[in-house]
Amino acid sequence: MTLSNFSDSLPEGWLAFELSILRRLQFRSVADPLAGEADTCAYLKRWGVRVAANDPAQWAWQRALSRVENNTERLEEADVRAVLEDAYVPRHRLYNAALRRWFGETDAWWFDNVRANIENLDTPAKRSLALDLGMTVGDYALSFDDETRELRQPLSRVFQRLWDAAPAPVGNRHRNTATNKDARDFVAREQVELLFLRLPRPSRRPPRDSAWAWREEWVRGTGDFWDDFERSREGRLGARSETRRQYLRHLEELLAAAAHIPAWAVASADNGFLPTEELVETIRGLRRVGTVYTKDFTELAGARAVIVTA
Repeated sequence: MTLSNFSDSLPEGWLAFELSILRRLQFRSVADPLAGEADTCAYLKRWGVRVAANDPAQWAWQRALSRVENNTERLEEADVRAVLEDAYVPRHRLYNAALRRWFGETDAWWFDNVRANIENLDTPAKRSLALDLGMTVGDYALSFDDETRELRQPLSRVFQRLWDAAPAPVGNRHRNTATNKDARDFVAREQVELLFLRLPRPSRRPPRDSAWAWREEWVRGTGDFWDDFERSREGRLGARSETRRQYLRHLEELLAAAAHIPAWAVASADNGFLPTEELVETIRGLRRVGTVYTKDFTELAGARAVIVTA
């Protein structure tokens, strides 16, 4: 098993390791500039921490809206019926032609119709909840190949079952937030006690070819935004990095913007590209390093999990 290209997709045990380290730190508020799947943020919210989650990708922002910012709202049965109404009925054309890059014709109609129906829900929280479920349905659909496709359930049934199993929203008496900003701009403005930063894996592939690209195209309703999206991320952590030196420079610039935050916890995967020693030296150039925690996930993920506190 290897680490997924999703920005926050972790092998079994990795999230537990992160949470076990965060449990040892003293903080009442946290900022996560690259929240990805928002799993860590959701757990911290349950601990009573005020959470500020952010991600430059809109799919991750919508997931954080549903799991972090939302404290009370749930999809009702009538909302689910409205989302799934005429989901398989084709129109004269797809609203979002980019879906055919990922799905067969029938599935593309389903996702196109469901996306349009979600826009008719009456609150932003309900729309983000429905988008979150829809992304999980898409991941389910894309997990099958030609040999296993006969085992797949109808997508509307999967959506319904995911809704049935969805946990109740958690209200922790704080104003938790989810934003869709550049990570460096986000940390420069946040007033919190802890920065939690899980470093994105360096990639030489453009975002439009990543594993999460279908989510971004479905949430946005188009595939025509990639040039602007990639230009907006140039020179930033998370953009394509040709060298380790370039990657470390992007990291240093983001951490410099977070100099006002009292404590940092920087999580990384030591898989050969970014040795722990070089990560520690980069952080040490900005402030005193506290403790370096590691756990070996080589057999599962081909990497060691690392968290550096400062």
